[in-house]
Amino acid sequence: MITYEYPLNERIRTLLRLEDLFDKAAHFLASDGSLEHHVMLLTVFEILEVASRADLKVDLVQELERQRQILLSFRNNPQISEDALSGALYEIEQASASLLAMAGKTGQYLRENEWLMNIRSRAAIPGGACEFDLPSYHHWLNRDPEQRRHDLSAWLHPLLPIRDGQAIVLRLLRASGQPEDLTALRGAFQQTMGGRTVQMIRIRLQSGAHCVPETSANKYALNIRFMNAETVTRPGQVDVDVPFQLTFCNL
Repeated sequence: MITYEYPLNERIRTLLRLEDLFDKAAHFLASDGSLEHHVMLLTVFEILEVASRADLKVDLVQELERQRQILLSFRNNPQISEDALSGALYEIEQASASLLAMAGKTGQYLRENEWLMNIRSRAAIPGGACEFDLPSYHHWLNRDPEQRRHDLSAWLHPLLPIRDGQAIVLRLLRASGQPEDLTALRGAFQQTMGGRTVQMIRIRLQSGAHCVPETSANKYALNIRFMNAETVTRPGQVDVDVPFQLTFCNL
């Protein structure tokens, strides 16, 4: 199955972007190649750009506290495992404490590193990080992989509370809804929202389906069109019935 997620507000959109960037950073950090470490450093710059939203840290702390209060209300519920509940509460409390311990503006330590900021400004230019433009960076890329990995980990580490906080929020969000089996007749599906509060929509398709969902939604209606998975010509709507799973998610 392939899952497509459609966020319905800017806050969830930001968290999904951060999740994608942190996943990429972890993937390239594990490699030994200099090109992979170059991509990892560029990804750190992207994380810095997205995570620097002034209210992101506050949003995460507030949402984690709200979820903590909800979980506390399940105490002494015979249908809820006390061990699982305690583990979830501990994870949330640890993530909140780490976020609150982040001093100053997110990523300020990176902005104060002139060497990194020079690379960042050059990397914004197509081909701008070539060895003749940044000889000191070329030297760094030719260091031992473990030395590079140590540097990259040090630059990423202070941002990890953001990663941990968004991971908890997105996990709870994804678990908040129940998937429903539906069919898009001749590739089209429409449903009224009926006053339902939704923060994210998840659409699951069989991996063999040669189509992708094109989604539009607001507080009144949801519209999904399944388009041919074209990579050359302009995609058009499929003319067959498409079975799929739909999940409405809301914290």
